[in-house]
Amino acid sequence: MPLRWYERSEMSSVQRDASDSLVTVPSAPSRIVSLVPSVTETLFALGLGDRVVGVTEWCIHPARELASVPRVRGTKNPDVAAIESLRPDLVLANLEENREIDVRRLRERGFAVWVDFPCTVADVVAHVEWLADLGAPEGRRSSLLGNLEQGLATARARLREPRRCFVAVWKDPWMTLSRATYAHDLLAHLGLANVFADAAERYPRVTLDRVASLSPEVVLLPDEPYRFGPDDARALAEGPLAGTPAARNGAIRVVDGTLAFWPGPRTARALAEGL
Repeated sequence: MPLRWYERSEMSSVQRDASDSLVTVPSAPSRIVSLVPSVTETLFALGLGDRVVGVTEWCIHPARELASVPRVRGTKNPDVAAIESLRPDLVLANLEENREIDVRRLRERGFAVWVDFPCTVADVVAHVEWLADLGAPEGRRSSLLGNLEQGLATARARLREPRRCFVAVWKDPWMTLSRATYAHDLLAHLGLANVFADAAERYPRVTLDRVASLSPEVVLLPDEPYRFGPDDARALAEGPLAGTPAARNGAIRVVDGTLAFWPGPRTARALAEGL
C-alpha cells in the first residue's frame, strides 16, 4: 500500500501504514522498539542502532551490536509491559510477523506503532527509504540503497530463461508460497519461476506428489523458518522427487533462509549472490 501523507511538522508526520491505520510518526525517534528481525538488522545497517532500545528474541543480526539490547520476548508474544517500561517513541511491526492484538494493545497504551509489509523487491527499496527517513546518516542511507541498486543490476545482468522452482517453507505438513509473498518476487528477480505462484493461499499446503508432477528444475530448502538440512535434501532427491529435473541435476539444496525471507540488507545480498 502506498504511503499517504496527511500532516507534517518538524517533529512528526501522520501517515497511513500497512494495517490501514493513521500513525503519528516522529521525524527523528530516539527510542525505537523493533518487533521484526529484518527491520532490526536494517536499522543497524542504516546507522540507527543507537536508537534501538528493545528487540525480540528472534532479532539475531547484527549479533555483536545486539548483545546488550533488552529483549521483549518473541514476534508473536511480545511482552507489552516490558515494551512499556522502555518508553519507546516508535514501535516497528510487520503485518504478517506480528499479531494484530499485540499491535492494538500497544496502541491502546498510547504508543506509536508503525506496521509495514514489503511484499516485493520494489517494496523493500521503499521500506528502506522510509526507515532511513527516521534520521539515518546520509552515508549509511546511500550505502544501503546503493547496494540494493547494485544487486538489482547484477540480477538483471545474470537473468536467463526462468527455471521452474519449488521452495519449501515448512515440513509436516509441506508448505510453500504463492506470488503474494516477498520471497516469490525475489525468486522472480533471480530467474526462478515459482511453480505454486497461482495458489490461492499465501502459504499453501502441498503434497510431494504434486510437487513432483510440476517437474521443478530447482528445489530450495531454506534453513528457516523450518530448519531444513542436508538430510532433507538427500531424502527428497532419493525419494519423492527423484524423477524431477532438480534431482537429476543436483539442484535440490539447502539455502540461507534469511536471504530468502528477510527484506533489507539481505535483499541486496540475495540479488547479488543468488540463492
